[in-house]
Amino acid sequence: MKRIFWVIFLGMAGASCVAQPSSKHGLVFSSLATVWDEAIPLGNATLGALIWEKNGELRFSLDRSDLWDLRPMKGLHGPHFSYAWVAAQVMKKDYRVVQQKLDEPYEREPAPTKIPGAALMVNTKTWGPVKSARLDIADAECTVEWKNGTILTTFVHATEPTGWFRIENLTSSFEPRIDPPDYQSGKNTGGGSVEGDDLNRLGYKRGEVKTGDGTIEYHQEGWSGFKYHVYIHYKRINSKTVEGNWTITTNSTEKLTGKKSYQSEFSSHKQWWQNFWSKSSLHIPNEQLEKQWYLEMYKWGSAARENAPPISLQAVWTADNGRIPPWKGDFHHDLNTQLSYWPAYCGNHLKEAMGYLNHLDENKENYRRYTKTFFGKDGLNVPGVTTLDGTEMGGWIQYSCSPTVSSWLAHHFYLQWRYSADTQFLRERAYPWISETATFIENITVKNSAGKRELPISSSPEIYNNSLEAWFHENTNYDLALMKFVMQAAAELADVLGKKDEAGRWKNILNEFDDYSVTANNELTFAPGKPYNESHRHFSNVMAIHPLSLIKWEDGQRSRDIIKNSIDALDRVGPELWCGYSYSWLANLKARAKDGDGAAKALEIFSKAFCLKNSFHANGDQTKSGYSTFTYRPFTLEGNFAYASGLQEMLLQSYAGFIEVFPAVPGVWKDVSFKTLRAEGAFMVSADKESGKTVQVKIESEKGGKGILKLPFEKWKISSEKGLKKPEQKGDFLELMFDVGGYAVIEEAGS
Repeated sequence: MKRIFWVIFLGMAGASCVAQPSSKHGLVFSSLATVWDEAIPLGNATLGALIWEKNGELRFSLDRSDLWDLRPMKGLHGPHFSYAWVAAQVMKKDYRVVQQKLDEPYEREPAPTKIPGAALMVNTKTWGPVKSARLDIADAECTVEWKNGTILTTFVHATEPTGWFRIENLTSSFEPRIDPPDYQSGKNTGGGSVEGDDLNRLGYKRGEVKTGDGTIEYHQEGWSGFKYHVYIHYKRINSKTVEGNWTITTNSTEKLTGKKSYQSEFSSHKQWWQNFWSKSSLHIPNEQLEKQWYLEMYKWGSAARENAPPISLQAVWTADNGRIPPWKGDFHHDLNTQLSYWPAYCGNHLKEAMGYLNHLDENKENYRRYTKTFFGKDGLNVPGVTTLDGTEMGGWIQYSCSPTVSSWLAHHFYLQWRYSADTQFLRERAYPWISETATFIENITVKNSAGKRELPISSSPEIYNNSLEAWFHENTNYDLALMKFVMQAAAELADVLGKKDEAGRWKNILNEFDDYSVTANNELTFAPGKPYNESHRHFSNVMAIHPLSLIKWEDGQRSRDIIKNSIDALDRVGPELWCGYSYSWLANLKARAKDGDGAAKALEIFSKAFCLKNSFHANGDQTKSGYSTFTYRPFTLEGNFAYASGLQEMLLQSYAGFIEVFPAVPGVWKDVSFKTLRAEGAFMVSADKESGKTVQVKIESEKGGKGILKLPFEKWKISSEKGLKKPEQKGDFLELMFDVGGYAVIEEAGS
């Protein structure tokens, strides 16, 4: 029966019903959270809501992703805002002035920053205690039931800028109200970037709240005339039922009407989520890890759209605690945004991932201004810490103004091309970004006495934090890997586009960079003379292994030694100063080393120790079990999404030029399956493992062309195909040539 089900499962690749998560993958609580960061999250990448309880009342924390205080960072700019000036101070070992001028403004000034919207409050004290609070991730709907029989259902529409709520079995009056953010608290207690300043420090005037018949409005003016508006509309459907909706807008004319209903809007909302879940699914025998993957992809689907701002540190769930969000809720491009988009590619969500790339391209002129101002060079680089419009914010200058930020961002343009095989995107988006970044790297590097290209000063996030010692006089492996990647990618893409002269130019520059620094034991170092000998949260020294795939397991024994020994060094030195995302990243690394047991263990630790009860990544070890000496709880999202990528890496890899199913599955996982994960070359792959043996693989070709499968069978057969030319086995690999839209189902012969 299981085999029959799997054949049906594969044959229904276009049917969304087979890929929907089940009720066991959602959130179920016996009460509502009483703190904002444990609330039930809803969102559509533009609007977000957190459902929780405050002082015995139901609270909707309402947010919009483009609510920003965009005032310039006071004190950041001036003659000192220069890479050359920083390098001169490093050479003189006079670094305190750099910290004062380029780092301290970020800690000292409350803005620029992401700001919250408001809260919708409902007095539920007469309803008594909550019986259950649930999040159905299949439909992205939250349901709260009170013991007196009152029921709330609520969702944020998947594609419309509106949130909806319906309350049934009301036995008392319904009088919602808006609770504005505490912009006028008068406290001025301040706080660091982790804790967040008081909102009062922004200096806003008190907003205006207006109430009408079934309506509430809140109008707030921010910095330099910026305004946003919160509108709530509600009405009685019958004596015991109320329906309402809400929105946040920066346009005061976009008000709500009562012409639509909860059910009609929920229908189109539900359809979007059914389509989202149909793109990929998986089943593993570890229920904890499987549930966590579905929760991560739910949050990702709530935070990513092609026509919305990209995922910031907290996306659409800004802190609702009277404070500016952790690290100002900004865009950190030294790790956080990059990790947040890792699951998009193999997870088969390329459309939503375009929101990231659209944001980068839309702000390209601002990045060029910054590149010319700070580095004094032509080409393209991006600040490591930015506002909504891509403007620099300062901070630890080694990373907030690193010369290789754009090179890491270029990797996402590269992955979008590799996984989509979209030649128009390659020509119009990927190659222009990558080649302009390569031009900058060519311009910023200089040749040393040995004729090798180097940066004037180099760093490795975030080793030695923001000290003079954080600057190295030789290329770190972090910077080196990124510079080599962007040159290699520029050459590859130029070749595909037939730009032979440009390809030759990039190849020549690539050859001018030195080899990676390794110890005598073939362990990647931070930099020459600086081995990985102290615990560190950011695995910047192993970028060449993952995510950049410059050192591959498949390249031979020396590469395997470097990969294995470098990962062993991470384990040996230990997790004292790791964050939650370190464990997520470690799972990706161990999957690349074909270590399924190690990858699964890292994911298990992340899930149980670094996540709050609503699955939000809290950075520190919440169990205080020794998984890290960081036990704080600032909420950021990159660890969540890197987790999803790690599990996908265990099930499917294609970075080495061929498709490999179940490359890093623990031996105890006997029955494993996945549906339509995406491989490079625009191939959708589904596979099934039963009793420890792979029994079937389906490959669908979106764009046509040659796909290569590393055979998981001793003997094989094609049980079903369309648009497939004669397959050819070459050693352990099966070459398959497809027409556009073709597919092949490969099975173990005789099964």
